[in-house]
Amino acid sequence: MKISEIVELLNAEVLCGEELLDNEVHSACGSDMMSDVLAFVKDQAVLLTGLVNLQVVRTAEMMDMRCIVFVRGKRPGEDVIALARDSGIAVLATEERMYPACGKLYAKGLVGGSVENA
Repeated sequence: MKISEIVELLNAEVLCGEELLDNEVHSACGSDMMSDVLAFVKDQAVLLTGLVNLQVVRTAEMMDMRCIVFVRGKRPGEDVIALARDSGIAVLATEERMYPACGKLYAKGLVGGSVENA
């Protein structure tokens, strides 16, 4: 699924990474716990979260994620957006809550990724 399709499905605002909207993502992970995200297998993914701190971008970068979607109307500060821009990660914001946002993406074919066994 292209990031531009995620923008459309979630009625999201693009906060940075307009030039990345044609990039493909193959799976999604929805979590407010970055430790859970770190257990996610790297696979050109999109991260849906309500956390709006720098650690979210650092975690997404470590996991080779292509896009972060901030849910529940959360809006990150300029420091978070700047770090994502420097890291080549698209950042979106939506009013959708986590569960419906994940459900909409799943219903349109964006699968959940696997989790590494500890």
